[in-house]
Formats: sequence, structure tokens, C-alpha cells
Amino acid sequence: MHCFLRFASYYRNHINHFVHITSSLYNLCSKDVVFEINKERRDAYERIKHELTNSPVIILPDFELPFKLYIDAYQSQGLGAALHQRQIVDT
Repeated sequence: MHCFLRFASYYRNHINHFVHITSSLYNLCSKDVVFEINKERRDAYERIKHELTNSPVIILPDFELPFKLYIDAYQSQGLGAALHQRQIVDT
């Protein structure tokens, strides 16, 4: 689990609510915690896998279009933010 979380953390800036989603998985890496997969942890693992394989296209910003700032704070576990912009991409 620790290796998976290190890998996923590399892409944390591209996953909304990363800290909130992975908090139960990070708890598994603690020294005195029994490694037990429950529904919450399985769902978190599957959600991160989905986000890693179905991420949006990352392109340069268009400063003529509006931006949205998303803030991700989860109790005392962490804080993050992401600046988003919706653009139509021709393929």
C-alpha cells in the first residue's frame, strides 16, 4: 500500500480531494494499525485507480478564460488546492 500511495502522490495535484480520498489508506501505513481492507478503503483504492487512468487532459491555460480555484482541506490531515479552467479541446 505504501508503494501505491507514493506513486499516486506524484499525481496528487491532478486528483481532486486527494487527501480526503486517501486518508483511510494512509492510516493503513501507520505502525500500530492492523492491515484490514474494509469497504471505505477498497472504495478509496478503486477511486484513486480510476482517477489515475481517466485523468483530464492537461494543457496550457488560456488567460482570456475564467479560472476556478478548488481547495481541499481534510481535518488535520492536509491541505491542497487546484486551479482549474474549462477549455474545449479539438482532437
